[in-house]
Amino acid sequence: MAEWETLIYDLDSAHVATVTINRPGAFNAFNLRMVREFARLWRQIAHDDQVHAVVLRAAPGRVFSPGFDVKDPDNILGADNLWTQIDPGEGLGPKSNRCWKPVVTAVHGLCAGGAFYWVNESDIVICAEDAQFFDPHVTYGMTAALEPIGLRYRIPFGEVMRMALMGNDERISAQTALRIGLVSEICTPDTLFARAHALATKIAGKPPAATQGTVRAIWDTIDMPRTAALRTGLNYCLLGNPIGEAQVDRAAIMAGQKQYDIR
Repeated sequence: MAEWETLIYDLDSAHVATVTINRPGAFNAFNLRMVREFARLWRQIAHDDQVHAVVLRAAPGRVFSPGFDVKDPDNILGADNLWTQIDPGEGLGPKSNRCWKPVVTAVHGLCAGGAFYWVNESDIVICAEDAQFFDPHVTYGMTAALEPIGLRYRIPFGEVMRMALMGNDERISAQTALRIGLVSEICTPDTLFARAHALATKIAGKPPAATQGTVRAIWDTIDMPRTAALRTGLNYCLLGNPIGEAQVDRAAIMAGQKQYDIR
């Protein structure tokens, strides 16, 4: 039996892990099995020091993911007992599983509803020109709550409300997603995955204590008032800076010729 049934996992020599949402027969919709596999995978990645950065993508096709697979017979909340049910996003998202490895997510095609569990907990999101984002919950008579609440930390409140209330009647294009800050870059469909891997490789080449400390410091303080966040952030700086064993030769970096991209 394969280790993973609903996803594909690969780790390369550049310390970049590629995670592929892999249920193409169901348009990459998630079911209870996928929720549990992602929860296990994020914990595995968190404890694997060979992983310095992650690329999250979906199997090729016209859909990144529509969210929950409504045709799957399993209860996506994990139990029939109201008091033991959990939000499926607690299994799907890296931050919910306390995985502080930087995550670069590459979105192509349709990204809807529960797919925002992944987008909301990513550190960098890029998309293909054909990407479209929307939340259909209210159209089907369901309250749109968990995904838009998470999205409120990424884009302006008015944009979240418009998406949540318009349902199936409106989709956010790649260009609009870039304008409102939902994504930071648009690629052609044939270069999307390579670009995501290139970004992750550059991040993975930096000292992992610094990158993981940066991810955790920012996410752990996201709900704090400004003063409390800054004071907490100082503690992460003291922990994550090379005050013990340095992971880089800072003098050599400063002396070398700087190379960088402009976007």
